[in-house]
Amino acid sequence: MAKKVLILGATGAMGQYLVPLLARQGYQIDAVSFDDVAAPLPANVRHIKANVKENDTLLKLLQNHYDGIVDFLIYLTAELVYRLPMLVKNTGHYIYLSSYRIYDNKEHPVKESSPRLLDSSEDVLLRNSDDYCIYKARGENILQSFAEKNWTIIRPAITYSLMRYQLVTLEAANTVGRAFAGKAVVLPEQARTVQATMSWAGDVAQMIAGLLFNEKARGETFTVATAEHHSWGEIADYYKDICNLKAVWVDKKDYLRILCPDPYQINASWQLEYDRLFDRIMDNSKVLQATGMTQAALTKLYDGLTREIARCPKDHPWPVHERMDAYLENLKMNH
Repeated sequence: MAKKVLILGATGAMGQYLVPLLARQGYQIDAVSFDDVAAPLPANVRHIKANVKENDTLLKLLQNHYDGIVDFLIYLTAELVYRLPMLVKNTGHYIYLSSYRIYDNKEHPVKESSPRLLDSSEDVLLRNSDDYCIYKARGENILQSFAEKNWTIIRPAITYSLMRYQLVTLEAANTVGRAFAGKAVVLPEQARTVQATMSWAGDVAQMIAGLLFNEKARGETFTVATAEHHSWGEIADYYKDICNLKAVWVDKKDYLRILCPDPYQINASWQLEYDRLFDRIMDNSKVLQATGMTQAALTKLYDGLTREIARCPKDHPWPVHERMDAYLENLKMNH
């Protein structure tokens, strides 16, 4: 009898590749998301449109007795202490989405045992916040405290996919969206030579599929990413070559003011200072060994970006970043 797998957040960057991959492997899949799914689904995939954080939706789903759960959802600290025990106790294998953002910048290449910001950062505000890098690490701590070891922690790096096109801290609307509109983009000069890791979502999905129900993965943590890395300057050049996105490099203070003029809303600053300005050179040998994959078989960044940007609809209604437009117009007038 086919094993039953629940995928929470099934239409996200990784989920959109993981669902069809697991379907081809013969699992019976319940794919849960907020979104409608237009494409016909394989017979062994059921799409459920639901918000599993509402009322007892998740409790009802768990009555289906899933053999495995892959969880792409985000839980703040207060949610973790409620959700994680429920999920771990109601499945045979639970895969928890953490992040490479939990890592500090104190060891290169970065491996699973490298220091985490939650433990080693000297920024008291950060350590006591509910920033992404902090609550993801707290979730790891909770799982590691359980007597049950039927869980696996995965830490992806930046993962690009359809409609997910990152550049430093910018997302699709201000990368490909601006390129398609014939607009330039502002980037922080301090990031230009910093090494970054961006993995294609299809490769990350293959890693996750290789860890699901894998005895080597139980009670373990894996960085699920490519080992390929480039400076942000090189990656900006890739975007220029692929979709004619022009980069204007400015001081990081100007960059952050454009993104978030409120100096007390410091999450944008933390994402830059405690991730994108860290050299992210990843050691992926542990996941390759556990899954039998090879670095040589992973998609090159230039090739993957080219393919995913080509899939992006040219007429997508992207939101306009008025502060960035105004900054660039002012820059033009003063030169």
